[in-house]
Amino acid sequence: MGKKLTKRSEDYSKWYNELVIKADLAENSGVRGCMVIKPYGFAIWEKIQAGLDKMFKDTGHQNAYFPLFIPKSYLSKEASHVEGFAKECAVVTHYRLKNAEDGSGIIVDEEAKLEEELIVRPTSETIIWDTFRKWIQSYRDLPLLINQWANVVRWEMRTRLFLRTTEFLWQEGHTAHATEKEAIEESELILDIYADFAENHMAVPVIKGTKTENERFAGAIETYCIEALMQDGKALQAGTSHFLGQNFAKAFDVKFATKEGKQEYVWATSWGVSTRLMGALIMTHSDDNGLILPPKLAPIQVVIVPIYKGMEQLDTITERVNPLLKELQGKGISVKYDKRDTHKPGFKFNEYELKGVPVRIAIGQRDMENGTYELARRDTLEKEVVAADDVVSRIEFLLGDIQKNIFDKARNYREEHISRVDNYEDFKEVLEQKGGFVLAHWDGTSATEDQIKEETKATIRCIPLDAEEESGSCMVTGNPSSKRVLFAKAY
Repeated sequence: MGKKLTKRSEDYSKWYNELVIKADLAENSGVRGCMVIKPYGFAIWEKIQAGLDKMFKDTGHQNAYFPLFIPKSYLSKEASHVEGFAKECAVVTHYRLKNAEDGSGIIVDEEAKLEEELIVRPTSETIIWDTFRKWIQSYRDLPLLINQWANVVRWEMRTRLFLRTTEFLWQEGHTAHATEKEAIEESELILDIYADFAENHMAVPVIKGTKTENERFAGAIETYCIEALMQDGKALQAGTSHFLGQNFAKAFDVKFATKEGKQEYVWATSWGVSTRLMGALIMTHSDDNGLILPPKLAPIQVVIVPIYKGMEQLDTITERVNPLLKELQGKGISVKYDKRDTHKPGFKFNEYELKGVPVRIAIGQRDMENGTYELARRDTLEKEVVAADDVVSRIEFLLGDIQKNIFDKARNYREEHISRVDNYEDFKEVLEQKGGFVLAHWDGTSATEDQIKEETKATIRCIPLDAEEESGSCMVTGNPSSKRVLFAKAY
């Protein structure tokens, strides 16, 4: 199965598309630009969702749900916000269909026009801040820490499964605070949560930073982000957290009574990650044989494949395997015993390799006689024979070691693909020949940023939070610069 994949070195984009489909993660739907997430793909998303949801709740956030539809007038209240999303909005204008009089089929009933058009949410700031106005009266109601798991629609012309689809799944957090300091601290806290999750659950190393004014979220004062590097040398924005100042509070008149009895506008944040994380997971770790999943997010962490001749042998193997299944499950390890008689062991080996199951156990007649199991790890494809008494502890070790190994491999790749350049010619050469992240001086102007993007297709991914103060000259204009910023071509 996996051997039919296009090699990454031949056509990375084709490899990615084939892998998403052949590994049963997702497929294109009958609705242009929208995807069907299949059960195996959704099981990974559920693990992402569960991990993040716990981290949010552990820091005091609560889940709620808000309408899919937003009155057009709400979007008009925050000018830069509506400008940022205007070209991506799907609009509902009518509320009824009818049969055409000539029998040609269903048509829109022109008499059922909405008094005010509804926007299918591209993001929920406006509808949520209209709601917050009712929820917030005094300082006792603050901070208000709300998250929702939802779908959103942004009309896309060019789509790719998980990375960019017209409809996608995400979480969006929206919080209100009494002070500017608290709101900024919230934005930074969420950035740290996203980075922690990316590195310790997804095994994806990320760089934390802030966006330039050009790249900020529409309506934000500051946008914080985590940037990851894929195996083809392109960057992927893996999560964003926005300090919104008082823009939305003023637009929707969200005030609170202070302890002193004064009326003040609240301070706001919003933040989100989406099913794009699935794309990051695939492109950071996987190889020409298929998916490589971090054990913490793998729907199946261990698969057991019996090798047998006849049902009598299978029954004997099953009797041996059942206590192992219970012991692994008791330790919280997700394990599958695949005793299907419709597929041969070789087919199963290929299938689970393609699907990225971290540890595979094979047991045949020789293992029964010797009291052993054969273990194979997906990340390195190494095999070993382990005594039955030691197999559980060995599996526990392997799951931890695979998680660490794929993170280290991704981090090493990233470090090898961070280049420091001092002039524009070297910058262009690195982008074309090597790819990856490029650290270079920039004069801080939108004009220079736009010129670089137009001429090289590279964008400023972020101004790294750990960037050192370093006097230099902009690689394009020669104007003074105080620190290097991070450039890359990106998804």
